[in-house]
Amino acid sequence: MLRWVRQQLGFDPPHQSDTRTIYIANRFPQHGHYVPQKFADNRIISSKYTVWNFVPKNLFEQFRRVANFYFLIIFLVQLMIDTPTSPITSGLPLFFVITVTAIKQGYEDWLRHKADNEVNGAPVYVVRSGGLVKTRSKNIRVGDIVRVAKDETFPVDLVLLSSDRVDGSCHVTTASLDGETNLKTHVAVPETAVLQSVANLDKLVAVIECQQPEADLYRFVGRITVSQQAEEIVRPLGPESLLLRGARLKNTKEIFGVAVYTGMETKMALNYKSKSQKRSAVEKSMNSFLIIYLIILLFEAILSTILKYAWQAEEKWDEPWYNEKTEHERNSSKILRFISDFLAFLVLYNFIIPISLYVTVEMQKFLGSFFIGWDLDLYHEETNQRAQVNTSDLNEELGQVEYVFTDKTGTLTENEMQFRECSINGIKYQEVNGKLTPEGFSEDSPDGNRHGLVKEEELFLKAVCLCHTVQINADQTDGADGPWHANGITSPLEYYASSPDEKALVEAASRVGVVFTGISGDSMEVKSLGKPERYKLLHVLEFDPNRRRMSVIVESPSGEKLLFTKGAESSILPRSKSGEIDKTRIHVDEFALKGLRTLCVAYRRFTPEEYQEIGKRLHEARTALQQREEKLADVFNFIERDLELLGATGVEDKLQEKVQETIEALRLAGIKVWVLTGDKHETAVSVSLSCGHFHRTMNILELVQHKSDSTCAEQLRQLAKRIKEDHVIQHGLVVDGTSLSLALREHEKLFMEVCKNCSAVLCCRMAPLQKAKVVRLLKTSPEKPITLAIGDGANDVSMIQEAHVGIGIMGKEGRQAVRNSDYAIARFKFLSKLLFVHGHFYYIRIATLVQYFFYKNVCFITPQFLYQFFCLFSQQTLYDSVYLTLYNICFTSLPVLIYSLFEQHVHPHVLQSKPVLYRDISKNAHLGFKPFLYWTILGFFHAFVFFYGSYLLMGEDTSLLGNGQMFGNWTFGTLVFTVMVITVTMKMALETHFWTWINHFVTWGSIVFYFIFSLFYGGIIWPFLHTQDMYFVFVQLLSSGSAWFAIILIVVACLFIDVVKKVLYRHLQPTSTEKAQLTEAGSGINCLDSMCCFSDGETACTSVRRMLERLMGRCSPARVSRSWSSTDPFYANDRSILTLSTMDSATC
Repeated sequence: MLRWVRQQLGFDPPHQSDTRTIYIANRFPQHGHYVPQKFADNRIISSKYTVWNFVPKNLFEQFRRVANFYFLIIFLVQLMIDTPTSPITSGLPLFFVITVTAIKQGYEDWLRHKADNEVNGAPVYVVRSGGLVKTRSKNIRVGDIVRVAKDETFPVDLVLLSSDRVDGSCHVTTASLDGETNLKTHVAVPETAVLQSVANLDKLVAVIECQQPEADLYRFVGRITVSQQAEEIVRPLGPESLLLRGARLKNTKEIFGVAVYTGMETKMALNYKSKSQKRSAVEKSMNSFLIIYLIILLFEAILSTILKYAWQAEEKWDEPWYNEKTEHERNSSKILRFISDFLAFLVLYNFIIPISLYVTVEMQKFLGSFFIGWDLDLYHEETNQRAQVNTSDLNEELGQVEYVFTDKTGTLTENEMQFRECSINGIKYQEVNGKLTPEGFSEDSPDGNRHGLVKEEELFLKAVCLCHTVQINADQTDGADGPWHANGITSPLEYYASSPDEKALVEAASRVGVVFTGISGDSMEVKSLGKPERYKLLHVLEFDPNRRRMSVIVESPSGEKLLFTKGAESSILPRSKSGEIDKTRIHVDEFALKGLRTLCVAYRRFTPEEYQEIGKRLHEARTALQQREEKLADVFNFIERDLELLGATGVEDKLQEKVQETIEALRLAGIKVWVLTGDKHETAVSVSLSCGHFHRTMNILELVQHKSDSTCAEQLRQLAKRIKEDHVIQHGLVVDGTSLSLALREHEKLFMEVCKNCSAVLCCRMAPLQKAKVVRLLKTSPEKPITLAIGDGANDVSMIQEAHVGIGIMGKEGRQAVRNSDYAIARFKFLSKLLFVHGHFYYIRIATLVQYFFYKNVCFITPQFLYQFFCLFSQQTLYDSVYLTLYNICFTSLPVLIYSLFEQHVHPHVLQSKPVLYRDISKNAHLGFKPFLYWTILGFFHAFVFFYGSYLLMGEDTSLLGNGQMFGNWTFGTLVFTVMVITVTMKMALETHFWTWINHFVTWGSIVFYFIFSLFYGGIIWPFLHTQDMYFVFVQLLSSGSAWFAIILIVVACLFIDVVKKVLYRHLQPTSTEKAQLTEAGSGINCLDSMCCFSDGETACTSVRRMLERLMGRCSPARVSRSWSSTDPFYANDRSILTLSTMDSATC
C-alpha cells in the first residue's frame, strides 16, 4: 500500500543494485533466503497530475504567477486589518480565476489520462499456468512470457525466447523509435529457440541477469542461464536479443519473449523527457509587466501614506471635529499605524494589478484553440484527421517561432520509396505501364512497343534482384508453386527489406519481368519473364558506411561464379574498369539533380582459380580472432575490384505534398529549419536536397565520422574559417550523431557559431535524446530563440517535449509523438497555416489583450489615487464597492475577450501568401518595452483627463440640477466611472479591425448594460445591502444636461489624440503589415484592414473618409464582400472557419 501511495505521489524508490535478476515465468528459488527485486509496473504515464497530487501541484503552479500570489497576499491583508474595501472584492475574483484555470488544466490532463488508458488497457497474451492468458498491457510483470503476433507492437522490452522459425529469428521495424523503416533481424539463443509451443515454454527454467534500465536504444548487456537436465548453460545476450517497446513485429507469425523492462523503465519511455510546464514568452512578459505595476502600486501606496502623515502634521487636520479618534487609536504605536495605513492604501489601489487578466487569457486560449480544430484547411480528407490541440497554453507561441526542428522519415516524407529511372549500359530508361522503356521512346514510336528484354537489361535487373537483403512474407513462400498460380499469373508478393531503396528496386524489377521469388536454403530463386532460375548464394559482403556498397557472390544455373555489387557512385565508379562509365556518371548527376536517391550496379565474373583464392581469404578473415573488421575490409576491397559497370538506379523517397513550398515559406518568414533524423548520412542529404532544405547552389559543409575530440575540433575550426572566407555564399551543414557528441562535449561555442552562420543544418544518425540536446542547445543560447519541434515517431518525443512548441504528425509510426505533443497535425504542409495564420492572429490578439488590460486598470485606479489629494488621504474610495468588483468582471471584460477571439487585422489568405509578414511580430515585437510604455502612458493620460475633466467641467460651485441641488462625492465618482467605462470600451472599438455581429453586440451592449445596471442598482432600495450610498445618484446624474455634455466632451478629448496619432503613424511610418493591408486592393482583394470594401474611382475626400472609417472600424459585415483576381495566388482549399464574414466573387 505504501509503495502504491509513493508511486501515486510521483516518488520512485531507487534501484538497489547495478543489475537485475529476472526469473523467467517468475519461478523464484524455493529456498527461503531469496528476496524478490521490486520492478515498475507496465503503465505508461504521459499525464502531469494524479487524483492525489492535482490540488497541491496545480495550486503551486498557479501561485507561481505574480498576480495570483499578489492577490492572495492582499486577500489575507484584508482579512487581518480594517481596510477601505471588503475582502470579497479580492477573494471572489481570485477564487474564480484559480477555479477556472484548474478546471481547464484538469480537463487537458484528463485527455492525456484517457490516451494513456487506451495504451495501458490494450489486450496482450501472456503464458501463465501452462496456457495463454489474455490480459491488459498494464498487468504485464517483469519475468512474464509474452506472445506477440505479426504486425503487433511490442508492449514491453522483451528478450526473445523463440519464434515460429526453427532458427529462432524474427524481423522487426523500429520506425517509431529511431525513424528507420528498414527491417532488423533479432535472434534467440539456441536453447530457447526450439521451445515453440506454450507447453514447452511453461517448463522452461531459466534466469536472466542484465543491466538496470538505461536510455540507449542500441545497448543491452546481459546473460541467460538455462537449466537443462541438471546442467546450467550460460549464453550472452546483446541488443540482437532485445525487442523494444514501440517496435513492430514483421514477416514473422508470432514470437515469445520474456519481459525485462516494463512501463516507464522501458527504453522508449526513458527517451521521453520528463513533462514540465511549458510557459509562453507572452506569459513571461506579463509577469515582467506585473512586477513594474507592483512597483508603481508600492510607490503610490508609500507616497499616499507619507503625504497623509505630512498633512496630519497640522493639528487641525490630525483630528478634525467630525472624525475624532478613539482612545485605542490615540495610544497605538505610530509604526503600527503607519504600516496599517500603508496596507490600507495598498488594498485601495490594488486593482491596478489586473487579476482578471489571467482568467481572460485562460479563456481566450482555451476557446481560441477550438479554431485550430475547426479549420478545414488543417483537415486531411484521406485519413479523416483534423488538427488537434493538446495544450492551449502556447497558442501565441506559434507566432514567435525562430527555429523549426523537424524529423525526416514520415514527417517530410511519406515513408514510401518509388522507382523513377535507371541507366543501363549508358541508356536512360523509365518504367512505362510495367515496361522498361528507353528515354525518348514511346509505345507509339516504331521501336517503342518492344517485347522482352535485351541481354544487358536482363543482366542489370538480375543484379538488382540478387544483390539485396530483401525477404518475402513467410505466408507467400509456402507451397510448391510459391506465389505462382497454375496459369502462370502472379499474385502480388509482399517484400520486406533492411533498406527501403532495395524494396523499391526489387518491386520495380518484378513489375518489368524479373521477379525475385524468395530464398530456399542457400538458393535464391528468380523468374525472368516467367522462366524460373535458381542461383546458389555463396557469400554476402555486407553493407558498411565506410565502403558504402554491398555485394553478393552467387553461382549461376550454368555453374558460373558471379559477383554483383551495388552502392554509392563514389564507391562503385572508381572500381569499374569497363562499361559505359562516363555516360553513367552523367546520368547519376542528372538523377541527383532531380532529388533522386542514386545507386550504381556492377558485376564481375570469377575464374575457378580466382574464386578459390577469394573463398580462402574470406574464410581466414571471418574466423580471425584479432582485428577481424580490418581483415574483412581488406578482403572485401580485394574482391570488389575490376568491376564491369551495368548501370545506375534513381529512386525517389516520396515527399509529402507541398513540403518544398512549406520549407521555402518558413525561410521567407525568417525561420531557420534544422532536420534531425536517425537515418543514414547519404539518405538524409538526398532528402534534404529534394525537399528544398538544402539548395543546389548551397555550399554543403560536413562534420561527420569523427572519432576523436582533436579531429572534430580541427574540422570545426576549418569550417568556421571557410564560412568567413565565403560569407557571400549560403552554407548548409551536415553533422552526424557521434561528431555531434564530440562537438558538444568541449566545443559547444564554436559549434554553435558554425551552425548559426549556416542557412540550413542537417543532423543525421541521431539518438532520440541527442535530438533533445540539440534543441536545448539552441533554446539556452544567449539569444533565447523560440523553438518548434515537429515529428511523428516515439524517437521524436524528447525533442517535442524539449522545444517551446512541440507538434506531432499523425503518421504511420504510432501515436506516441501525437500523445506527447502540444499540437498535432496530419501533414507537414499544414505547418505554414498553423504558424503564419493561427500563430499570427493568436499573438496579435493576446498582445493587444494584455496591453489593453493594463491600460484599462491604470485608467481605473489612477483617479482613485488623485482623489486622495482631495480627501486628506483618508482612504475614502472614489467608486462604490459594487463598481470596484464589477468593473473588470462585467463592464469591460467581454469586448476585449471577443476581440481576442475573432480579430483579423489582415485577411488569412494574405498572411499565408506573404510569409514575410511573420517577421513583423517576431521577437515579441508587440509586447516589448516601447508598446508597453505607450499603453501605460496612454492609460495615465486618459485617467488624468477623466478626473480633472470631470472636476473642471463640474466644478465646486456648479449646480447639477435645475433645483440648485449640489452633487456629492458619489455623484462625482459615478461621473468619472461613467466616462471611463465608455472611453475604454470605445478604445477597444478603435483597435478592432474585423467587425462581426458579436463584436457589435458586446461592444455597444457593454455600455448599455452598464447604464441599465446602474439605473436598477441605484433606483431601488435593496433589502440585503447594509448601506446604499448610490441610491438615486445615477438617475440624478443622467437628468443633468451638463453631465451629458461633460461625458461626450471628455470621451472625445481622450480618443481624438489617439486617432490623430494612428492616422499620422499609418501614413508616415507604416509597418509592412499596414502596407499589406493597403495593397490588398491592388492585388485583387478589395477588402482593407477593417474588412470594408469601397468602389473604384473615388474622389480625394472619399479617401479621407475611407481612412477614418478604417480607423474607427465602422463597417458592418453585411456590407463586406471580397474578390480575388485570376492572377492572385489564391489557395483553393481556403475554407477556414476564421473567415467569418461573407465572401462573394463580385467586385465591390
